[in-house]
Amino acid sequence: MGGSQAIARVVEIVRSRLEQRPIVVVSAMAKVTDQLLQMARAAGSGDRQKALILARECRERHYNTAGELLGTALFTQFHGELGAEFEELEELLRGIAAVGELTPRTTDHVAAYGEVLSSKLVAAALSSHDIPAEYVDSRDCIVTDETFMRAAPLYEDTNAKLKEFVAPLLARGQVPVMGGFIGATRGGVTATIGRGGSDFSAAIVGAGLNADKIEIWTDVDGMMTTDPNVCPDARRIKIISFEEAAELAYFGAKVLHPATVLPAIQKNIPVYILNSQNPRCEGTRITARAPQCKNFFKAIAAKKRITIVDVAAPRMLLAHGFLKAIFDAFDRHRIPVDVVSTSEVSVSLTVDSNESIPALAADLAKLADVKYEGRKAIVCLVGENLREIPGIAAHVFGELSDVKIRMISQGASEINLTFVIDEELVPNVIQRLHKRFFDELDPVIFA
Repeated sequence: MGGSQAIARVVEIVRSRLEQRPIVVVSAMAKVTDQLLQMARAAGSGDRQKALILARECRERHYNTAGELLGTALFTQFHGELGAEFEELEELLRGIAAVGELTPRTTDHVAAYGEVLSSKLVAAALSSHDIPAEYVDSRDCIVTDETFMRAAPLYEDTNAKLKEFVAPLLARGQVPVMGGFIGATRGGVTATIGRGGSDFSAAIVGAGLNADKIEIWTDVDGMMTTDPNVCPDARRIKIISFEEAAELAYFGAKVLHPATVLPAIQKNIPVYILNSQNPRCEGTRITARAPQCKNFFKAIAAKKRITIVDVAAPRMLLAHGFLKAIFDAFDRHRIPVDVVSTSEVSVSLTVDSNESIPALAADLAKLADVKYEGRKAIVCLVGENLREIPGIAAHVFGELSDVKIRMISQGASEINLTFVIDEELVPNVIQRLHKRFFDELDPVIFA
C-alpha cells in the first residue's frame, strides 16, 4: 500500500464487497518493511541513534497518512494508538542496541510492526467511512513454527484460532482487518512467514474459514503471458490452473507469492488476481482446473541472478549416497535448488546467486571437482498442454537454434519446460518465444 490514496482505494473495494462478508488482509505501507529491517540492523550494530531516527521518520509517515485519511476526532483518538506502537518499537530498538546483537527472532519482532500499523490504519479508515471494521491482531490467529524470518504456518492450530477470533466478527456483520506476513508461535512469540507473505496470509485465512474466493489486489491487471516490461505485447491471462500459477510464481512471475496458492488448492477455493487501480478489470482467475487452451503455453517466466554449480566426480564416486551428500551440503548452507541435471559423471544445479555460494563450493570440493558460474537466468514455459502434445520441445528449441542453452529440464509436473541461458539473453529470448507462441491467442483464456 503506497499511502493514503492506496488506502482510500481499499476502502472503496471493501465497500463494494460488503454483501460478501469480506475479511481484509493488508501488507505494510510501501517500503516500510525495508525501513524496519534497516533500523533493526542499525540497532544490532550498536548505532542506536540511526535506528531511532529511522523509527521517527516512519512514525511521521504514518501520522501524516492517518491525518490525510481520518477526520479530526478519529485522528486524535488514533494518534495515541499509533504513538503507543512506536513507543514500543523504539524501546525494542534501544534493547537491541544495548545487547549489540540482532537475532532472527528479534528481526521478526521489529519487521512485524509494518503490518500491525497498516492494519490498524486501514481499520480506522474503514470505520471513518461508516464501514463496521474491527482490527484483529494476526499474531492471535496465524500460528507458526519457530523458524523465524520464514516460519511455516501450523494449519490446524491456525484454523482453530481463526474460528475463535475472526468467525464471530463475520457473524456480527463486522469486517475483520488483519496484517499479512505476521503470525506467532504456539508460545506467542512474533514470527514472519517470509517477504511477500501477505498474499500467503490471505490464502491461509481464506482457506481456514472456507471462503468462497480469495482476492489478491495488486497494481497490475492480473497474471500476464510474460513480463510486459520485457515484452510490450504481453497479454492478460483470464483463467489459469493452480498448478500453472504455482510454477509461474516460483519461476519469477512476481504478481503472486509462490506459496500463496497452496492453502487454496487444498480447499479448492478460486484465487483472483485483481488491480486496485483498475477495479473494473476482471483480472486473472486461478482455479483447480482451467479450460483446455488452444495455445501450446499459458505464459513464459524468467528468473534472473542464477548461478550454475557443476559437481563432477570420477565414475566410482557416483554411487549410492553421492547425490545425498551433495544435497546435504546445500541443506547445510540453506541454499535451495531450482533446476537439476545429472549425467554419469556430473551433476549440475542452479541456485539463486548469493554470498553463500563460495562457502558451498568449498564444502562440495571435499566430495568432487566443483565450479560455479553466475549471471545466468532460468526461462520457464508453462502450460498444461505439455502433457498432451508431443514435440513441443522441438518447437521451442528450433526457435532458439542460435542460442547457447546451458541446461534443460522438464518438471515432474509435466507442465513446464525449463532451460538456463546467459542472463543478458533474456529479453531477446522471451520476445522471440512470445512472438512464436502467443501471436494468435485463445480468446477463452487470454484477454
